[in-house]
Amino acid sequence: MTFKPKIWYPVAVVLSVINLAGAGFALGQNQPDHAALHVVLALAFGLWARHLRKGPVGNELEARLEALEVEVSTQRQELSETQERLDFAERLLAQGREMPRVGPEH
Repeated sequence: MTFKPKIWYPVAVVLSVINLAGAGFALGQNQPDHAALHVVLALAFGLWARHLRKGPVGNELEARLEALEVEVSTQRQELSETQERLDFAERLLAQGREMPRVGPEH
């Protein structure tokens, strides 16, 4: 038998919700220790559900997100360099217009 996260994820969520409800009932009956136990169990099942949900697909998504971040960083660097070159070219063109021309004017 193989472990199937698709089956166990809803189980973990339901157990987490049941324990949260149990904590509420325990607090209603003035049993703080009992309520604390249910809260701890709810957190544990919630974290387990989160882990099951992430799974191998989550790792793949994280890797793709990291690759996109690297590519965006590269694009920003290239855009910055292009803007610097454009500014330089504009300065050269502006200087060319301002320089007095030697020779006869028509």
